[in-house]
Formats: sequence, C-alpha cells, structure tokens
Amino acid sequence: MTVIYHEDDGDLQVLADKVIGIIGYGSLGRPMALNLQDSGLRLQVAVNSQETHAVALADGLPPLPVEQVAKNADLLLLLLPDEVMPAVYLERISPHLTRAHTLIFASGYNVAFGYIEPPPFVDVGLVAPRTFGAAVRERYLNGQGFYSFIAAGQDASGRIWPTLLALAKALGSLRAGAVEVTMQQEVELDLFMQQAILPAVHHILTAAAGLLFKRGYPPEAAMLDLYVSGELNDYLQRATEEGLLHALRLSSLTGQFGIFSRLERFSETRLERLMELTLEEIRSQHFAREWAREYADGYPRLRKLLQHQERLDLWELEQQTIELLRGI
Repeated sequence: MTVIYHEDDGDLQVLADKVIGIIGYGSLGRPMALNLQDSGLRLQVAVNSQETHAVALADGLPPLPVEQVAKNADLLLLLLPDEVMPAVYLERISPHLTRAHTLIFASGYNVAFGYIEPPPFVDVGLVAPRTFGAAVRERYLNGQGFYSFIAAGQDASGRIWPTLLALAKALGSLRAGAVEVTMQQEVELDLFMQQAILPAVHHILTAAAGLLFKRGYPPEAAMLDLYVSGELNDYLQRATEEGLLHALRLSSLTGQFGIFSRLERFSETRLERLMELTLEEIRSQHFAREWAREYADGYPRLRKLLQHQERLDLWELEQQTIELLRGI
C-alpha cells in the first residue's frame, strides 16, 4: 500500500545540528534553499554560474566552492541539471564523501540510470517536488505546501527516513503530502509525463488551433476558447482538488453529454501503443542514452527542434491574443 507522509511525520530537530549544502542555485535550488533558510536550518551554497552567484549573494547566501561545501555539509542537496551533475559529482564532490554524509536528490535520474553511483557508506535519498521551482517557494510562503515524491535510495546509517522527513517538512512539502516511491519510479513517472502526456496535449491544442483558423474562426476567439481564457486550467485545478470525474460533471448537461458520448471516438489503440513505446524507451534507458549523446554533442537536435517550434505562426497569434486581452 502506498505511504503518504504529512506534517506530523517530520521532526525538524533531526536537522538542528546539521549543515545543509546546496549544490546548484537555479530554478529549483534557489526556492529550496530559501525555504530551508526560512525553516531555520544552517545552509552553505555552491553555484555553477556567475549569474546564480550574484543571485545567491543578493539572497544573503554567499557562495562557496563546491569542494568546500562538500567537505563542510552533512547533507548535500544535488540540484544541478541532470546532464551537468555527473561530472560535478565525480570531480568535485565524490572525493570528499565520508560516512557522515547524506546525498539528497530532487530527481532520481542520475542514480536510477547509473550516471552517479554513490559509495555504499553514505545515505542517499530523494525529495522530488511535483511542481515548478517557483511554486515550491510560493506555496511555502502561502502555507499551502507542495506535493512531492520521497524515496530512500540507500540507508547506510539506518537514519535516512527521519532525515528525509525532516527535510521534506523544512521544505514545506509535508504540508501538502509526500508520496513514497522508489527513485526508479520517480524518474520513470517524470519522464513519462514529459514524453507522453505533454506532447499529446501540445499536439491536440496546436492541431485544434490550426483547424479552427482554416475554418474561418477568428484566431483571438479560437485561442481564447482553447486555453488562453484559463478555463482549461480551471478545469484541471478542480480535478486536482476533487477528481477528474467531478470536474467533468461541473459542465452543463449539454457539455457532459458531448464529453461522454465522444470519449470512445478518441480511444485510439495507436495512442495507447505510442504510450507503451514511450514508457519502454524510458525504462530500457534508451532515452537516457539518447539524451547523453545529445548533451555530449552540444544539443544540435534540441536546437533544431526549438527553431522549428519558434517558426510556427501560431505563437505570434497567441501573443497577439494575450496582448489584446490584457489591453497592452
């Protein structure tokens, strides 16, 4: 049975005498660091660029060299991009690890796929927010908290779970809830969402916009009804609070009949097979190897894909619609 942890499961006293090392101060590193700081924990920060160096200084967290933080900290939160982290870990962190260290990841990617192999004498854990970095900070400040996945990858000390739960509490995640998974499950679920669900949604919205434009509907009206109005977001928000079926039932009776009577029309065997194929590519590490080659080559395919997307007329119409609605 799945275990879900809440506020009472974490004890901040577990971390009272610990130094938390933040390796990476980007879109996730900064929000997590600020949350931990506001929870009263002692931090040391290492950055990987001049830009984040200036941001950390402005936040009152003077950056130190990675090697120094690796030596000084009891818990190391490795928050660099997945493709960058293995080299930094191998060259600047791993030589300084001792039995007193705990490695904490926000993504299971490198451990699950073997790009980082922690020594057997350290604790290894995962606290992986299920939202954007900015929301990690916003939901801490407003008291809402954010959902996360939590996993114990290696329990050398026998104390990994109290440490993980205390950290999740300090971050603000236990206010919403932390779901226990394995590190392998976390990364596979994350990649599946990115590679199966989001591409399908993206394709549906852009294909629908193209069809409506061709049939003479004003672009501003089409874009508004498809997603710019926020109605789709409101529907998804209600689904997160009360469930998908309940959100659908909030539609008018006409809407409910239209939705449920046309569901089978979109039940495509080919779509299910594409999802199966995508999941298999993730679990077999085919995608991880593909991404490693892309990173090593300097992102040539990613640049081409982005350029192709940026050339689509749809985005200009989208911006025009947003500006018109906001009166810009």
